[in-house]
Amino acid sequence: MLRFFFIIFISFVHFNIYAQKDSIPNFIIIFCDDLGYGDLGIFGNPIIKTPNLDRMANEGQKWTQFYVADPVCTPSRAALLTGRYPIRSGMTSSELPVFFPFSSKGLKSKEITIAEILKEKKYKTAAIGKWHLGHLPEFLPQEQGFDSYYGIPYSNDMDSKTQSPQHFSKNSKVESMGVYFQKTRDDENYEPDKEVFQVPLIENKKVIERPADQKTITKRYTQKAIEFINNNKNQPFFLYLAHSMPHIPLYASDDFLGSSSGGLYSDVIEEIDWSVGEVLNALKENNLDKNTVVLFSSDNGPWLRYEKHGGSAGPLRAGKGTTFEGGQRVPTIFWGPSKVKPGVVHEMGSTLDIINTFSSMAGLDLPNDRKMDGFDLSKVLTHLDSSPRDIFYYWGFAELHAVRKNNLKLHIKQRQPVNYGSPTIKLDSPELYDLSTDFSEKYDISDKNQEVVIDMLKSLENHLKDVQDSTPDQLKYRIKDYGK
Repeated sequence: MLRFFFIIFISFVHFNIYAQKDSIPNFIIIFCDDLGYGDLGIFGNPIIKTPNLDRMANEGQKWTQFYVADPVCTPSRAALLTGRYPIRSGMTSSELPVFFPFSSKGLKSKEITIAEILKEKKYKTAAIGKWHLGHLPEFLPQEQGFDSYYGIPYSNDMDSKTQSPQHFSKNSKVESMGVYFQKTRDDENYEPDKEVFQVPLIENKKVIERPADQKTITKRYTQKAIEFINNNKNQPFFLYLAHSMPHIPLYASDDFLGSSSGGLYSDVIEEIDWSVGEVLNALKENNLDKNTVVLFSSDNGPWLRYEKHGGSAGPLRAGKGTTFEGGQRVPTIFWGPSKVKPGVVHEMGSTLDIINTFSSMAGLDLPNDRKMDGFDLSKVLTHLDSSPRDIFYYWGFAELHAVRKNNLKLHIKQRQPVNYGSPTIKLDSPELYDLSTDFSEKYDISDKNQEVVIDMLKSLENHLKDVQDSTPDQLKYRIKDYGK
């Protein structure tokens, strides 16, 4: 009799594993805000402890050359969810590159998100955390394919009681942000009172708390994520968990405040790492780990202006707001036992590719009525095949700044590395870098490679022709004028 029950138990286990492997996968995106390339242990940080993310990378895939489509919040997030450069969807601007509490616009209903695609196969969907694609009811996640929403609708430093178009147009800072900046320079552990930043916490479309208690926000996002997983273990699901931090102001819960050896910024990252561990544990406890693909990444590079509160891009040049590598190359990990083949990927990938990849893995087609900018990375995830992406265009502030083809990157415009809100710098001549040996972008090799420069300028010009509402006149360096 004992042997009989043992055989039944083994058969049950094998059936569950087989069923997990063969059914359409669940998908989770864990997206940080302003996390730098050098902020995780697995990406070389010697101080910040990230054991859960390190384990996630060792069990899955660490991508060392993964890009976001724009170096600031709103356009980056639009590109992740739609698979389109934000210039195509109108989710970028040279004047106001991100949405503010006074903004009246948002992601247009005609745009199709990952959530809407997966709905075709009855996926349950939830958005938790920072949205930043429009805070008015008609632009919130439930209008873009998500069954529920819980989070702060824009950046955690925004305060509709003090920010206005007048503040921004005068190039001045909200008083609370100015105080925060000065205090953080003097005290790396400074944590402001929750009343300073009057951001709302929204559930679905209703404000349930204002100001949001940001000391507990990472924990509450995590609890909501686990609740969603527990409630949807018997059907396919897509969870978009977008942490509000480490975007400044920084807050850590009492369990993590002062617990690290690297100050408040380190406390915040280590709490996010804890959150990742809790999500992975929930998957395992519900027997979902073999049939779930988890992506961990960031919306752009570190906010260097805030120094010790701004994170690190590691060996990469510059940070948030720039089209240098530190602004758009982000720490990225894919995890999924039985779905993701472990390894380190040194080829290009982008958040633009996620809608293609998830759709492919779910057996769904992409919309054919619009221009898409992504590639299907599913074979890289499942078999460690070569990445189909060999080109990437760097957009920032509604301007085309650079292009990478294979390992070569050509700049035609740039932003200041720290004070990126300053006007765009139009280079007197293009700069060319070989990222295979110079990922810090220190050594311009354009003089010795003029034919390559001309070829890449052609690529930029063709891309501009392809982009809706753009013309080659935006390109300062015309091919006929270069190399004479």
